[in-house]
Amino acid sequence: MNHKDLELLPFYRFASDHISVGIHAIDQNGRTILYNEKMKNIEGLDLHDVADRTLLELFQFDQHESTLLKVLQSGQQVLNVKQTYWNRNGHEITTINDTYPVFQDGVLIGAVELARDVTTLERLVYQPLRRYGEPITFSVITAVSDAMKQVISTAKKAATARLSVLLIGEAGTGKDLVAEGIHYELSPPLVHFYTLYCHNSDPTILNKLKEDLVVLDESTIFCERIDLLTLAMQQQLFEMVNDPTLSGHLFLASVGADPIDLIASGELLKDLYYFFTTMTIYVPPLRERREDIDPFVHDYFARHRVRFGSIIHGLSPDVRELFHSYDWPGNLKEVEILLDEISSMITTEELVTFEMLPLHFKLKVQEIREPLKRAEDFVVQSEKDLLPLDEYLREAEVYYLQKVMGMFEGNVTKASNALGMSRQNLQYRLRKMKK
Repeated sequence: MNHKDLELLPFYRFASDHISVGIHAIDQNGRTILYNEKMKNIEGLDLHDVADRTLLELFQFDQHESTLLKVLQSGQQVLNVKQTYWNRNGHEITTINDTYPVFQDGVLIGAVELARDVTTLERLVYQPLRRYGEPITFSVITAVSDAMKQVISTAKKAATARLSVLLIGEAGTGKDLVAEGIHYELSPPLVHFYTLYCHNSDPTILNKLKEDLVVLDESTIFCERIDLLTLAMQQQLFEMVNDPTLSGHLFLASVGADPIDLIASGELLKDLYYFFTTMTIYVPPLRERREDIDPFVHDYFARHRVRFGSIIHGLSPDVRELFHSYDWPGNLKEVEILLDEISSMITTEELVTFEMLPLHFKLKVQEIREPLKRAEDFVVQSEKDLLPLDEYLREAEVYYLQKVMGMFEGNVTKASNALGMSRQNLQYRLRKMKK
């Protein structure tokens, strides 16, 4: 390591520990060599927990399910993968991962994973009015697809009949919104909407629920992700919901996958499933109802304008196309997190352009993106209308600079060196592109 690298080392360490994504790097033997603060927070481990241990010693998953090990074996990057696993403490973890091979002199020496936490955000699915202290009713859920209209119609019938309901769907699809919508659809109404978050195996959460139910007025109790409870805790919950002294409460629940598969794999208690399946409602993932993206984005920016006085009102045509082409493994929750990132940088913009998207999202969509300017667009073809030379050169420059910046992941210094220009000159040209 040269003197310059030694000078930069403290800065690299600081950036690694303060970046908003988890970083986990392993060597060719699967042993951890880098594990930043965010990843510690996500996985509930510390550096001494991971030092000198392989991935298979740390986490309970099949070797073929680890994206880090996949990349280490194949040498190929794996992007945009949602992964659920359990750490050594028995806690369930869900992340959306981008994993890259690391080469040195053409030899694969390890792999690096960038992880965005989904577990701790499970309960933070976008709820547009809750931030303003207003209830979530079916009339304010921004969904226009036939699939979601059917979900709401079925949920309204369940509310009319006051039936226990099992909501089925991936993380981030809005199952908790549907549950709260059922609560506010009840007539006569129940007093409270109480959510039991079943995201850990702390046995005290059920004792606390039972204590609360004794003193609460008749309420709707939403047990979110009952499949994440241990079977012993599921048995305890089953006995609780069947307690005749608690019959004044309405119990709703959700699971994150097909309940039959969960029962077969020993993750869901059959008796508990039967209790909640008076009615089942499947909430489809966003990739199956992409028409719900536009009203969701519209609602988000409408509230941004009210709250912050901005003038942002939507997406540029190319960004909208990207949003509709991307699969959104984190569903509406992932859309909200992305919009939060984008809106934190909004000043006087009216539309979200491609340049405003975070780099990690640009990397995810680069293969599906329909570029505004392809390389062949800069070859004169007889059937095309000719552009004025200065306009043609400007478009070619924009295309080329975007391509180079993408190759170097937004690093201006590396890009300017590759282009043979000063850093200041490149920054000036990049600023001009945004005007």
